[in-house]
Amino acid sequence: MKTPLLVAVLLTGTVSATAAADTWRGQVTPYVWMPSLAGDIRPTSSAPTLSTRQSFGDILDELDAAFFLHATARRDRLVLFGDISHASLSTSASLAPGVSIEGRVRQTSMTAAAGYQVVQAPDLSLDLLGGARLWRARASVDVPALGLSATESERWVDPLLAVRLRRDFTPDWSAIVYADVGGFGVGSDATWQAVGSLNYRLNDALYLSAGYRHLEVRYEDNGARLDIEMSGPLLGATWRF
Repeated sequence: MKTPLLVAVLLTGTVSATAAADTWRGQVTPYVWMPSLAGDIRPTSSAPTLSTRQSFGDILDELDAAFFLHATARRDRLVLFGDISHASLSTSASLAPGVSIEGRVRQTSMTAAAGYQVVQAPDLSLDLLGGARLWRARASVDVPALGLSATESERWVDPLLAVRLRRDFTPDWSAIVYADVGGFGVGSDATWQAVGSLNYRLNDALYLSAGYRHLEVRYEDNGARLDIEMSGPLLGATWRF
C-alpha cells in the first residue's frame, strides 16, 4: 500500500512544480534616486552649450519633478523587464564674466526588455536580455544678458543588451546587479547604465532595497547635443506577487 501512496506524492510534487513553472510571477519597485549630474546640453546648433556639474544637493534645490519605477515578470525562465524614469530640473552656469546661462531639462526614459534565465540555481540566477530604451528630452537654454533663447524636444530609441545577476546570501538578504549598453549609433551615439542593490526581505511579498545607479547617454543630431551622466544612491521598496 505504501508504493501507490509514494507514487501519488511524487506525481503531486511534479505537477505542483510544473504548475509553478507555468505561473507568471511579478514584482514592482518604486524607488528614489539621488543622483549628481554632469555634462553638456545644447538644444540647437545656434544655441550656446550649457556645461554643468551638480551634486544631488544642488539638483534637489532645482528639481521640478521626479518619478522612478522598475518592474519584472517571470514565467519559468522567460524574463520581462521594464523601467520608467522621469526628471525635470532647472540649472544655471556662467558663460562669461557677468553673463549667466540658464537651462531647463526634462528627461523621460522608458526601458523594455525580454530575455532568458541562463543560470538558475537555488542561490544564484543570471538573466540575459535584449530590448530598447525610448528617450524623450526637452531642453531650453536662455542667456538673458544677450537676449538669446532656444528650446528643442528630441525623441529617439536605443537598442539595448542587458544582463541581470541575483545572488541570495541568506533567506532574508540578497544582492542584484543590472547593467545594459546600447545606442550603437542607431538612436544615441552610446548609452549605458549599471545598478547594484542590497535587498532585505520583510516578508514574502515586501522587500526593501538600497543601492547605487549610474546612467550615461551621448546623443547628437542636427546640432542638438545631450551628453550627460548621472550617478547616485537609491532607495526602493519591492512588492512581489
